[in-house]
Amino acid sequence: MTDVVEIIERPVSTIPAGLQGLHPVLARIYAGRGLSSDTELSRGLDKLLPDAQLKGVDAAVDRLVEALEQQQSVLILGDFDCDGATSTATTYLALSQFGFNTVSYLVPNRFEFGYGLSPEIVAVAAERQPQLIITVDNGISSIEGVAAAKALGIDVIVTDHHLPGDQLPDACAIVNPNQPHCDFVAKSTCGVGVVFYVMIALRRRLQKSGYFERSATKPPNLGELLDLVALGTVADVVPLEANNRTLVYQGLERIRRRRARPGLLALLEVAGRQPERISASDLGFAVAPRLNAAGRLDDMSLGIECLLTNDSERALELARELDQMNRDRRGIEQQMQRDALEALEQIGLDESEMPTGLAIFDANFHQGVIGILASRLKERFHRPVIVFAPGDEGEVKGSARSISGFHIRDGLDAIAAKNPGLIAKFGGHAMAAGLTIKAEDFERFSALFDQQVLQVMAPEDLQRSLLTDGQLNPRDFTLDLAQTLRDAGPWGHQFPEPSFHGEFRLLQQRIVGQRHLKMVLQEPQTGLALDAIAFNVDTEVWPNTDIQRVQLVYKLDVNEFRGQRNLQLMVDWLEPA
Repeated sequence: MTDVVEIIERPVSTIPAGLQGLHPVLARIYAGRGLSSDTELSRGLDKLLPDAQLKGVDAAVDRLVEALEQQQSVLILGDFDCDGATSTATTYLALSQFGFNTVSYLVPNRFEFGYGLSPEIVAVAAERQPQLIITVDNGISSIEGVAAAKALGIDVIVTDHHLPGDQLPDACAIVNPNQPHCDFVAKSTCGVGVVFYVMIALRRRLQKSGYFERSATKPPNLGELLDLVALGTVADVVPLEANNRTLVYQGLERIRRRRARPGLLALLEVAGRQPERISASDLGFAVAPRLNAAGRLDDMSLGIECLLTNDSERALELARELDQMNRDRRGIEQQMQRDALEALEQIGLDESEMPTGLAIFDANFHQGVIGILASRLKERFHRPVIVFAPGDEGEVKGSARSISGFHIRDGLDAIAAKNPGLIAKFGGHAMAAGLTIKAEDFERFSALFDQQVLQVMAPEDLQRSLLTDGQLNPRDFTLDLAQTLRDAGPWGHQFPEPSFHGEFRLLQQRIVGQRHLKMVLQEPQTGLALDAIAFNVDTEVWPNTDIQRVQLVYKLDVNEFRGQRNLQLMVDWLEPA
């Protein structure tokens, strides 16, 4: 945690009049995130964008109504990450509540079939004789798969959020806010958010047509699914613009009242989190990795079953299985990270000589964990990274992660356009993508990737920087402000949790939990003693009794232990002052 960074204070020249009734620190924080009035902070469901803005939603509802009236067999084709799992569970639960009698789901095993609605997975799906396939969190690039389904007489509704290519699949309906000519302004809506909107539109159509009266059933409360929508939205690390913040906030409120799915509550339990006190970051760092572990190491169906079950005991049993999978995943990831760093050392590259766009392949890498490794290397070296693992029949599969300033999906598109046939397939968005190439083409692709990144990024773009909300006045180190900031969220991608920087005297320091630095700091102006903790520090550097003062980037946190609540600084970065 001691590396060279530039600390940049988020610029705020004036506090807009519409925010001046708030706590001054909170007003500054909101202003720094582009808000100008407290009216923009409304998180009520009545403020959600209307589903009518989504291109293709009416066509999707038309086909779903037909399937319901004729009680056709419907198959949900999901994805093997947390967004895909929550999308699948949300769709399955909603359709079941609407009265669909024959609904099933299928998630391609990433090691056998790869991502999305491929012709191969269509053949597997056809064995169940569905009349309609609904893709969730995938499908926008499934040109061949949709054609294969259509050839078998199976209709396809595509619901997705990933960026489309030049050609769209020939589906009976496509709902994707990022498709051309879609007026839905919340382009960052993730897969579960998109299909949730489709279910809202379907419920309204059924209400207007008198379906629920005719069938003597009560219209389902789709708000009961918002815990899943919140989990998928946070896990997919999409920007938390206003619409997404509302979805996440409403889901968190359900979880805090223990009105969430038994499986989600069980995952929180095995992670040691109390539902009443969770924040969005708990979904991202405690729940999502355990759910994702199933898709990374085995079959995401285990995670979906955990979300679907109404049996609390069964949910806890499945959550414990997922927890063990996540422990196994961490062990694999740590070994892969050591192997990757050793490989870089062996070829004699220090950070100044490293490619601007870094591509790494190892025959021993686990295909299900390369995305996490790419994220770790991106964070460590602050540059776009693609990690490859062996695929099938002489291919290697890559998982890409990027930093601000380089749109990774567009970068892959540019390489593919200039080098036809080099990339067998790819897809993704600005910060993450996946691709497949031939193993023999790895060195060539690696060089082209570096060249592409160099064309877009300047050397200064690789300088690590930490954007903070400035320094706090001594009077602001209070439990009340920490609670105010916690309640002011949800915080997340592109609406970051408030952080601050400053210099402190270091009174006490010790390692806890193997790699975490527990500290007692002193605010220099008032002498106030403050508890602080920094996770995953370099134990060759810390603790060090010779260090008397430290420079920190930190967040205010409420530490709850044995019924006591105290202020604690959560340290993101520190170095000797």
